[in-house]
Amino acid sequence: MKAMIALEDGTLFEGQSVGADGEKEGEIVFNTSMTGYQEIMTDPSYKGQIVTMTYPLIGNYGINEEDVESKGPKVEGFIVREFSKITSNWRANESLLQYLKRYNIIGIEEVDTRALTKHIREKGAMKAIISTRDLDPKSLVRKAKESAGIVGIDLVKEVTCDAPYEFEPRGDFTCVVMDFGVKLNILRMLRKTGCRVVVVPARTKAKEILAMKPDGVLLSNGPGDPQAVPDVVDEIRKLFGKAPIFGICLGQQLLGLAYGGDTYKLKFGHRGANQPIKELSTGRVAIASENHGFAVNLDSIKKEKVKGTHLNLNDDTLEGIEHEIYPIFSVQFHPEASPGPHDSWGLFAKFREMMDAFKKERHA
Repeated sequence: MKAMIALEDGTLFEGQSVGADGEKEGEIVFNTSMTGYQEIMTDPSYKGQIVTMTYPLIGNYGINEEDVESKGPKVEGFIVREFSKITSNWRANESLLQYLKRYNIIGIEEVDTRALTKHIREKGAMKAIISTRDLDPKSLVRKAKESAGIVGIDLVKEVTCDAPYEFEPRGDFTCVVMDFGVKLNILRMLRKTGCRVVVVPARTKAKEILAMKPDGVLLSNGPGDPQAVPDVVDEIRKLFGKAPIFGICLGQQLLGLAYGGDTYKLKFGHRGANQPIKELSTGRVAIASENHGFAVNLDSIKKEKVKGTHLNLNDDTLEGIEHEIYPIFSVQFHPEASPGPHDSWGLFAKFREMMDAFKKERHA
C-alpha cells in the first residue's frame, strides 16, 4: 500500500506502508543507531515523534519480550529504508512487521531515508504527517502545518503512570522515581544498584515524596518540552536539600528550570547510540546513548550555584550539571543505555554513594 510523508515546509516523501493503515502527525526526527529499534520504539521519550532510522535495514532480529522500555511502542510512526522480511534470532517471539500491526503503528519503507535525514539536518526537526489514506500532497502539507507539534505541549501526562507502584520491593536504599516517561532500564539499573524502587506519577507533590522517607529521588527521562510542565518544576524545587537527586534527560532539563535557568530547542536534537560525551573534570570521553530535542542553557542559571560536568563533543551542548551545595546531579544523555554502550553505568554507582552518605547523615 502506498504511503506518503509530508513535512510542514512542503517537502514530500513517498514509500510503502507495511504496518497499520491510517494517518498520524508528529515531529519528524532521525535516529542513528544501527540496532536497538525495539528499545527506541518503546522509549516513552519518543511520544509525539515520527522516527526515521538512518541505518538502511531494520528488523532482522525481530522482537522479543525482554528488550522493551515500556508496555508498548510510543512512537507516532516508524520510517526506514527497508524492513527485513526475515527474522533470525533465537530470542525473537515475532517479527517487527507483526509487532507494528499488533500495536497499530504506521510503518513506512522504501523511503529515501538519506535524503530525509539530510533535509532534517539542514532545516531542523519539524512537524510532519504520515498517511496511507490521504495521498493528496496539498492536503497533507496543510495538515502538517496545522498540527500541534511538541513545543509547549504537555506530553508527560500521556506517558506517566496513573498511580504509585513498587518496581523493586527490597533494597538497601529507598529511591523514589518521578515518572515523566521512565525507561524500564533505568528502573533495572536502580535495582542493580541495591535500591527499593518506588515509581510515582509526574504530578506527585514534594511533600508526598518526602513522606516516603526517600534516600534518593530520580527524575526520569520523558517526552516533549520541559517548559510545558511548570507545576512539576515547582515541586522539584521543593526537594532541594531534602534528599539526593539524580536527573536523566528530561530530568536534567526540569532541574535546569528549577535552578531558575532556561531551556531551548535544538535544531534537530541528539538521537542515537554513538554520541561522544566529554567529562570536564577528567577529560575522559564516553560514547553514550541519547534521545532529546531540548537542552539547558547553563549561562541562564543565576539563582543556584551549579557547574557543568559534561559536554557533547559534536556541538558543545551541555550534557551534565552538578549542584555545588546540594547532592544533586544530572546528565542529558542516557547512562542506562538501551540501546547503546555501557560507558556511563558508573553514574548509578555515584548516585548510590550519595544516597549512602545521606542515609548515614540522617541516622547519625
